[in-house]
Amino acid sequence: MSRDAPDLAPEALDLAISPDGTPENPILVVPLDAWQEEAPERIERLARSLAGSLRLTIGILRDAATPSLAPLLRSVTLTLARTADPAATIVDRPDPDAALEQLQEAVRRNPRASVALGRLLRQTTAPDTAAGLAAEAAVYSMLLTGSEFRRWLAARGGPKPVAFPDRSLVRMDRDGDLLSVVLDHPERRNALSFRLREELLEAVRLAELDPAIGRVQLRGTGPVFCSGGDLDEFGTATDVVAAYLVRLERAPWRIIDRLRDRVTAHVQGACIGAGIEMAAFAGRLVATPETFYRLPEIEMGLVPGAGGTVSIPRRIGRWRAAWMMLTGERIDTTTALRWKLIDAVVDDPVS
Repeated sequence: MSRDAPDLAPEALDLAISPDGTPENPILVVPLDAWQEEAPERIERLARSLAGSLRLTIGILRDAATPSLAPLLRSVTLTLARTADPAATIVDRPDPDAALEQLQEAVRRNPRASVALGRLLRQTTAPDTAAGLAAEAAVYSMLLTGSEFRRWLAARGGPKPVAFPDRSLVRMDRDGDLLSVVLDHPERRNALSFRLREELLEAVRLAELDPAIGRVQLRGTGPVFCSGGDLDEFGTATDVVAAYLVRLERAPWRIIDRLRDRVTAHVQGACIGAGIEMAAFAGRLVATPETFYRLPEIEMGLVPGAGGTVSIPRRIGRWRAAWMMLTGERIDTTTALRWKLIDAVVDDPVS
């Protein structure tokens, strides 16, 4: 292959924004095959430019990647390729062109949240968990005031009253040094409501404060581990600054992360949104064969808000996390295990 890959003009990397603040060109497609044999200095120069762009930069790769492409694979938002590759930078799909169309359609529906997510993921992959969660909470809270979320909320008919049972929504069982923490609201598929979140926070705080607790198991009753945030409560926040502070201070996943070496999460059925986000902080995450995983927040004009922009990339890489979050595609357990989103598959969620 001759060294004729075209340089991108500086203006091609600029995000065009309409007068109402809508990104007009959120995606930049980068044909990576043309760069396979380019000089290292040209590749490094392009990689720096792509990493600094606010556009979602999507690499397309039809041949196997050569080592020289590594800087570009790291710098783009994600790369679609036909060939399965163990590298976390590659999202393998049988038809990269069809996958690109799927991605473009998802971004077209909510370009503001999509662009915000792309930039956020470059911040939250840092080792500092607190800084990552703060960045996520800031973007999430900002998007609560956005037109994309308001449109989604209006289509749902706004917030709805939630009836809670006359019992705890989180159970705790102690057996020696083992504390079992069980999400127990199967009537609502263990959705992460305000009340369930508060009870879960108190449970994991107990584990953190008691040095005699050496192991923590996180489980969910019923056929579903956790179906994500309780959608009926969405839109109830009236003060986004307060929402930001609450999202930081009242976050059970912040403590799960601190306890990660002691925590095993057992998941089954639907593991959606906040369900997989907080479970991914556990040091060990096991799932039943039929479990599936999905991050649908972009469809709502939001980004993951239960720590997922920190926990998911740590397990599968920023690039595959971007694919899951931008498209909302359902991932099965086979793919989750191959991508290392989960650590093992078990027949019994409590084994």
